[in-house]
Amino acid sequence: MATLTLALYNTYDTKRLHEAHLRAIARAAPIAYAYGFHLALVGFPLDGKPMEIAEEVSRHTTIGDGGKYLQELAKANKFHLLEFPKKGFPPQFGTPVATTRKPWPEKEITPLDLTREALSGRSFLLLIGLGRHGLPEEIFKIARYHMDVTGKRTSLETCTAMGAIGARIATYMEALKWKSGKKTSHGSF
Repeated sequence: MATLTLALYNTYDTKRLHEAHLRAIARAAPIAYAYGFHLALVGFPLDGKPMEIAEEVSRHTTIGDGGKYLQELAKANKFHLLEFPKKGFPPQFGTPVATTRKPWPEKEITPLDLTREALSGRSFLLLIGLGRHGLPEEIFKIARYHMDVTGKRTSLETCTAMGAIGARIATYMEALKWKSGKKTSHGSF
């Protein structure tokens, strides 16, 4: 079965945890949970196991029902902590995809094509830049694909992009399953 992972790539501050980190994690968790995605944090200044971190983040937020969904992801082994990649991302997360409004033409994949690939069993790591400058250049090089979720080269704020990515792919997933005559179950791939 394909795994789809929303991955927040930290370009904000790698030495110290800030309120912006906590808010982004708290906002991403309900999206991942609602649409059946995994959630990964890349390069966050956090130590501990996913459940410990989920509990700590939950103590600092009212978002996502007080961190409930982050804890649910951790319990289901769908919350992951990754180091910055030296040579690439761990293969178990699937093909890296840089989410951007400026995809390189030779690497561009549409949300619909990505969904079709996921339905055929292919896993994807959807990288979302957290910080003023988005994803760094080296991630655009490492990523096998680049995806513009809007299809119109429209710049979205990080949390808006997270929601749009989750909703768009989940909607395509449901529509393609329905079209093929397969039963659908919202939020599961």
